[in-house]
Amino acid sequence: MSETSGRDGVGTYAATPVVRIRFGIAYDGTDFSGWSRQPGLRTVQGVLEDALATLFRRTGERPRLTVAGRTDAGVHALGQVAHLDVSEPALAAVARPRRGRDPDATPEAALGRRLTGIIGADADVVITYAERAPAGFDARFSATWRRYEYRVADAASVRDPLERRRTVVIPRPLDVDAMDAAARSLLGLHDFAAYCRPREGATTVRTLQSYTWRRADGGVLVASLQADAFCHSMVRALAGACVAVGEGRLEASDPLALLRAAERTSAFKVMPAKGLVLTEVGYPDDAELERRAVQTRARRELHTEGVVG
Repeated sequence: MSETSGRDGVGTYAATPVVRIRFGIAYDGTDFSGWSRQPGLRTVQGVLEDALATLFRRTGERPRLTVAGRTDAGVHALGQVAHLDVSEPALAAVARPRRGRDPDATPEAALGRRLTGIIGADADVVITYAERAPAGFDARFSATWRRYEYRVADAASVRDPLERRRTVVIPRPLDVDAMDAAARSLLGLHDFAAYCRPREGATTVRTLQSYTWRRADGGVLVASLQADAFCHSMVRALAGACVAVGEGRLEASDPLALLRAAERTSAFKVMPAKGLVLTEVGYPDDAELERRAVQTRARRELHTEGVVG
């Protein structure tokens, strides 16, 4: 627990304990212009921070969210993670039990429930949990990996209209075995410049820890990708290269050859955002959280970090 300065009852400054709260967040990205707040656009961060501003308006605080991965417009999430810092008195004021209602198990749980009340129980963004973060936790810098899925329905798949907002349709048969072989060839630490939209000063070196393709229920093709982090458009570009293999436009060996060339190419198309879902963010044991955050922050101070997806 850290402390911040606040004015006490006799006009002097006293130390005020600060709480870091960890949130699980899920959202349908269809109607969002990505995660990050942008003037005049509806974003996940904007919706959540506006709700927080309403909750904390009488406390004099306006909490801001730090997120594990800043997803692009149209990208969905089931396992997004974020944190915010707020003073103990402000949290207590917002979480105070209401008359005639059973108290929540924790102030953090009360905050999560009240956020849901403002956003709406049937909204396209959901707080899946709210809890006090362990010491040293940072949603962005403590993370050790991010995992995504990408869904494609081809000619052999059963079309499910309930899944259409998160599944890309390709009305041709795809060779999933060739796609999977191409995907596995890309694993490891590489410069993924061929698969990242360039951003000035940003590194494109990443460790792709796993990448597979399989057919799920109904024959839908599902890619699963995990890396320490993803640079801008990297996941959708990797998916696009393997879809080109599945269509027979590229050989299974071509995505690796393109990777080694380390240049953007027109040999494949970057896939649409709608098929992409952030499914999980991984963190080390609590005792390692702070050390991981320090290491990651030190590395990224050398480069400007881009959005993911």
